[in-house]
Amino acid sequence: MTDIQRKETKQRMSRIVIHQGTVYLCGQVAADASKGIEEQTQTMLDKVDGLLLDAGSDREHILSATIYLKDMQDFAAMNDIWDNWVPAGHAPARACVQAAMARPALLVEISVIAAQKQPKSE
Repeated sequence: MTDIQRKETKQRMSRIVIHQGTVYLCGQVAADASKGIEEQTQTMLDKVDGLLLDAGSDREHILSATIYLKDMQDFAAMNDIWDNWVPAGHAPARACVQAAMARPALLVEISVIAAQKQPKSE
């Protein structure tokens, strides 16, 4: 049987699940939903950075990202932040869809799947 590691687990969900070297993050939203799309996107991605680090991964190891936008009119502004955040040559498979959000003030949410970094051999 393969081990499944869960981090920051509560009744409803785990923030991180790791299985066979693959990292699954729960949906991430902005630190402050009262801000505009640029800041919401940046703080959401900052949270992704922290979770990936905790899971032994990073931006260069993201396999797939699904981005949910409240309004597709924010697509270009969100992409400006995204394009500066993704390391050159490491763009993941990605989908971006318009969706109803869990709270009205939220403008963007992301779901990420990544590979763990392999330990460096000595």
